[in-house]
Amino acid sequence: MAAMLTTGQIAEAAGVSRKALRVYEERGLLSPERGPQGYRCYSRTEVEVAVFIRRARALGLGLDGIAGILAVGRSGQAPCAEVRGLLDERLAEIDAAIADLRALRTTLEHARTTPPADPVGDSGAICPIIDGSSGRCGAGGGTGGLR
Repeated sequence: MAAMLTTGQIAEAAGVSRKALRVYEERGLLSPERGPQGYRCYSRTEVEVAVFIRRARALGLGLDGIAGILAVGRSGQAPCAEVRGLLDERLAEIDAAIADLRALRTTLEHARTTPPADPVGDSGAICPIIDGSSGRCGAGGGTGGLR
């Protein structure tokens, strides 16, 4: 058996937690061998995979997408087309989130700068600034934390 690493050693070398390694194994992303006492033993290749997973996660990719990338790579093909597709999806998600945040900011600015219709509070509203606003902050609205 080539030089094998323990869970702690691979966690440190790859910059991930032991718990993350267990999750990666459960999801089939890593396949450590088992030593004679049942402990997980990792190869140097598994360190490279764990580092790749950490970097892909830092880009916002999910474990399902990473599993797809690894499957393509393990089949002997270059997974770059798969990676580009996932990055395009992630960029679209970020663009949508930015648009939602801009809309929320506009709503907040409007609520902050619009004088309440009933400044004295005779309407029974808790706060006319909030009660008088549209209450739409993207999808849903809601009670603003009052339950």
